[in-house]
Amino acid sequence: MKKILQGVVALIALGVGAPAFAADLPPAPAYKTPVMTPAYYDWSGFYVGLNAGGGSSHECWDNNSVFAIPTVPSVREGCHNATGALAGGQLGFRWQSGGWVFGVEAQGDWASFKGNNASIPVAALIGFPVLTNQTKVDALGLFTGQVGYAWNNVLWYVKGGAAVTDNVYNGLITGTNAVVDSARETRWGGAVGTGLEIGFAPGWSVGIEYDHLFMGSRNINFSAVVGGVTRNDHITQDVDIGTVRVNYRWGGPVISKY
Repeated sequence: MKKILQGVVALIALGVGAPAFAADLPPAPAYKTPVMTPAYYDWSGFYVGLNAGGGSSHECWDNNSVFAIPTVPSVREGCHNATGALAGGQLGFRWQSGGWVFGVEAQGDWASFKGNNASIPVAALIGFPVLTNQTKVDALGLFTGQVGYAWNNVLWYVKGGAAVTDNVYNGLITGTNAVVDSARETRWGGAVGTGLEIGFAPGWSVGIEYDHLFMGSRNINFSAVVGGVTRNDHITQDVDIGTVRVNYRWGGPVISKY
């Protein structure tokens, strides 16, 4: 019995001493999961891309002379919108400082804008429309600088610079569309615009853009099909275009920071 009591006392003493012994042991090492910071999208570098969309060129014609006989004052022949599609490409370079993004870009597009209206004074003089004035925009280009702000892979920017359009003007016989006289010009003006672009993969981005082109006014000489100047018209032009763009960039990859 004495031995049994001694064994019980020893077990109790061992149980009481165990916490104290555990307290003397060094703490187990703590392991922390590394914190991952979000990936940082760098917009810096050269880029090349494609664009497609549509637009409208607002045209107003005022006649200054007919067969070298001045029209004083000028007579409004009418206004129309030449509308259609466009497609082309762009090449540019951007550099990023903090959230701010700066860039330069050249864009060129083939266009199929077309519109017309009946010549108002000719219709008034004869009593019914016999002459239709037509505008076609075959191509346009933009040479612009950009300033934008990026929220990681989302970039909003504004742009401005020079613009150029290639225009064809025709005088048509109403109803038959036979050409009476025509003119062609390359016109320079200014452009402003804005766009929103989203990076969806390393080097790749997609966006939308709107641009307004201030193309001003020009005096245009028309030549008859058989030769000789038929008239001079003062033509004003303003163009609005909207495009969807896809770009590939190199020189500024996505950088992951841990």
